[in-house]
Amino acid sequence: MRESTVYDCGLIELNKIHNRAGNITIIEENKSVPFSIERIYYLYDIPGNESRGGHGHKELHQLIVAASGSFSITLNDGHIKRTFFLNNPNVGLLIVPGIWRELDDFSSGSVCLVLASHLYKESDYIRDLQEFINYKK
Repeated sequence: MRESTVYDCGLIELNKIHNRAGNITIIEENKSVPFSIERIYYLYDIPGNESRGGHGHKELHQLIVAASGSFSITLNDGHIKRTFFLNNPNVGLLIVPGIWRELDDFSSGSVCLVLASHLYKESDYIRDLQEFINYKK
């Protein structure tokens, strides 16, 4: 999606069910998130001052949730950057195709949960920022 912008991305509040024994958040494909979920993965044990991401996708939609702890995500559409701080396990950041993402500032013990619309496919990745900017033109 060459025409997508950072304003096509945003926070989604996920349904939280609370009782005295604890909370539960349920994520359902095509209901809680606007895509079918083909892959789920999570990042954890990220050393201090490390970054993750640093790439864009041509087709992949993602919902990223701070399942535990906190971190920042900076989105870049080739013209505009927006940064989101995730620290709530019932709020996710929807990222559409054609957006560069960088994840930083991981707190100790943080877990980054990612729900993806497609299985892993290397050809969907753009791993060089200049190549990404050229792709967006």
